[in-house]
Amino acid sequence: MRDNEDLYRERLPNVCEAVGTKARSCCSMRSVHRFLPVTDWLPKYQLNFLPMDIVAGLTVGLTAVPQAIAYGVVADLPPAYGLYSAFMGGFVYILLGTCKDITVGPTAIMALMVRPYVNGNPDNAVLLCFLSGCIILLLGLLNLGVLMRFISVPVTTGFTMAAAITIASGQINNLFGISSSSTGFLDAWIHFFGHIKETRRNDVILGCCTLLLLLLMRKIKDLPCGYRSLLKYLSLSRNAVAVFVGILLCYLLSRGSGSLPFLVSGSITSGLPPFRPPPFHTQDPASGEPITFGGMVSNVGSALVSIPLLSILESVAVAKGFLKIVNASQEMIALGMSNVLSSFFLSMPITGSFTRSAINNASGVKTPLGGAVTGALVLMTLAILTSTFAYIPKATLAAIIIAAMLFMVEYETIAEIWRAKKRDMLPFLVTVLCCVFWTLEYGMVVGILFNALFLLYKSMKPQFHLETQKYNGMELSLADLKGSVDYSAAEYLKTAILSHVTGRQGAITLVVIKGDEIGSIDTTVALNLISLREDLALLDCNLICWNWSVPAAGVLCRMDSTTRQMLKFSKSFPELMESLEKESDSTVKISQIDD
Repeated sequence: MRDNEDLYRERLPNVCEAVGTKARSCCSMRSVHRFLPVTDWLPKYQLNFLPMDIVAGLTVGLTAVPQAIAYGVVADLPPAYGLYSAFMGGFVYILLGTCKDITVGPTAIMALMVRPYVNGNPDNAVLLCFLSGCIILLLGLLNLGVLMRFISVPVTTGFTMAAAITIASGQINNLFGISSSSTGFLDAWIHFFGHIKETRRNDVILGCCTLLLLLLMRKIKDLPCGYRSLLKYLSLSRNAVAVFVGILLCYLLSRGSGSLPFLVSGSITSGLPPFRPPPFHTQDPASGEPITFGGMVSNVGSALVSIPLLSILESVAVAKGFLKIVNASQEMIALGMSNVLSSFFLSMPITGSFTRSAINNASGVKTPLGGAVTGALVLMTLAILTSTFAYIPKATLAAIIIAAMLFMVEYETIAEIWRAKKRDMLPFLVTVLCCVFWTLEYGMVVGILFNALFLLYKSMKPQFHLETQKYNGMELSLADLKGSVDYSAAEYLKTAILSHVTGRQGAITLVVIKGDEIGSIDTTVALNLISLREDLALLDCNLICWNWSVPAAGVLCRMDSTTRQMLKFSKSFPELMESLEKESDSTVKISQIDD
């Protein structure tokens, strides 16, 4: 007892010093910079960065406003909710985000994911934004960004392609002026061909011309002329130009006739909503009956898993496009706080946007401060331009969404997957088909599970080469085993060797497993090797583990002391055979190795 007290006194100063060092590390400026990145880049901010940030923020804002309205419609929410979602995310990301190029706000994928849970009640979308933000924030604080590594590139590429196909298909009816609430791939096309006689000529002309205009404006930045800078920003602002043209045409053509020539998105509530907590109870829009918090959570159901997961995936994927090293956990913290605080302003779930982040980068943004300019432009739109945006034709918004979806598909990545490893096309195609013909969230899960089967199958078949050789007239089998071998491969290894030996009808009297490139084995593999040795002994065949790595050999030795006799070490194969012959009772044939 006395010795324990003395030992405790000796170690106590070291323990205290370690705790103090850890505490000082947590409270250091380096930790502050890591968890609050704005404290790192803001003191280094240079005045010459401001013009570039303002230009980038305005350019992104001119894209964010029409997209926010369009995505609000896709989510089956009032268009103003899309603008509310675009307002707050940028301000929060300025404080906590690590990538200057990312713009956080509503996206097409999030809008499509939210739509099934709205059910005519926007409160469901707002609560989903808050709860998703809490979940993402918790995962980030627990440093679980590592989970994103389990989602492979073929799966994410397939999901993105499926989402683009689904979203674009959902807008085909609006492009042709056909009233529809169908957004699924099959439902949208079935409704389109079933109501094709209801096509409105004005909407078709406007929609197709707008789509053509957007595609042409995307290319004008490459024209060889002296106004490259002007053409660049005109190309980046193409969505705003399309909206302006659509509003102007709708307004001018309606003045003489008194009726609107196109189907329009409808009025938008002006002003910013009051700052208030997200709704934790609501009313059924049809019956007026109250719905408790538990009932609302039950309504959104699986979205509490799928939407946070996809929100993280989309945002981290965008960050990886601009940063060599991404702190996924910090990005999750920034995204979670953006969703939580945005829910106090009637926002639907938000995440990093591929399109707007690319525009931000192309505009030459220097710091995350550009997001504040974008938010200010959205706020100005809510204050003074909502009456004007009531004239936005649905065909124009449909064209904007379809044009964005055409370039959301990662064509180059698909080609790279095909060239690199054609087998990876299987999880890609499974993800695409399940997402398109089932649902996005379940399709994503199926894609991840299907891809995991490849990993499981690979672990079941270790790097293992088995051949028959002859040495001094004796027939033996040499097995070359590589990599880490775990329990899933244990049975395969044993069965393969036994089948090979029995197939030679007793001709093989020795099996040598070469293991200098084995990383490690586990208990199950060790037990199966011991069992293999016993089964081979019944066939008058011996088992030798030749030049095994120390970690793998250690597992065998600790499992059973008698297995030490299986382990042999020599510089070459002839030396191994010579040493075995010396231990043998016969110089002609190795029939037994002493226990």
